[in-house]
Amino acid sequence: MKPRLLADMRRIGLGGEGVLRTQGRDAEATAVIRAAIDRGVGYFDCARAYDGSERYHGLVWPHADRERAFVCSKSASRSAAGARRDLATTLANMKVSRLDLWQIHDVRTEEDLAAITRRGGALDAFLEARDAGTVSHIGVTGHHDPDVLLRAIDELPVETVLLPVNVVESVIGGFLDRVLPAAHARGISVVGMKVMGGGMLTRAGLSPKQLLGWALRSAADVLIVGCSSPAEVAANVETIAPLSDDEAHELEARVRKNARQLAYYRGTF
Repeated sequence: MKPRLLADMRRIGLGGEGVLRTQGRDAEATAVIRAAIDRGVGYFDCARAYDGSERYHGLVWPHADRERAFVCSKSASRSAAGARRDLATTLANMKVSRLDLWQIHDVRTEEDLAAITRRGGALDAFLEARDAGTVSHIGVTGHHDPDVLLRAIDELPVETVLLPVNVVESVIGGFLDRVLPAAHARGISVVGMKVMGGGMLTRAGLSPKQLLGWALRSAADVLIVGCSSPAEVAANVETIAPLSDDEAHELEARVRKNARQLAYYRGTF
């Protein structure tokens, strides 16, 4: 089996949330992106749906070393026509001629998969873009239903999957014990998101360092974390040690009772 796409990348990437999922905060957002570049971060997450995040990236990449960065975005359009429009907008916003990774965003249901894969569905546009060289790789993302995401990596010609990697997922099960190993068995790279639970876990009293230390125990190839300041970027990059077994078990015990509520991003399950 060939090496996974992201297997040799630095494990901490910059997420598209935090200050990047805002509008009109150019100085703060670009400072975060530049701090990540300066700290040697290689993976940069973004999405068409993330408010001004693509435009913020477009303020940076014309003046930065693009070749050292793995720049990603996503489209949640389910039709080929919509996905093509999204890609054109993304490239214009980010001021790049090519994405390293373009992802089919937020696949939640069997109906989503049917729409994506039918004739004229979004998958047509993704394959066209890869064939044309406008995107180098394609992926899929999901944080709603592990069964649907498992089917997606079985049926879609993707090289990456973006899924939740956090302490509550170890309690609930599905993404980490089923989808992640299945992806690796197929040579698909795994990118971990929701490391902080979208802020829910920190509001529950768990520290970012604990949460990132727990996630570093996982087999995810890259972990992305949204940041609100250069200081947060530095703190994340410097958290390079996973928790010990005892520390991890203690953290898991703290979230066990309320795990389903803390995993709000799954919706009702």
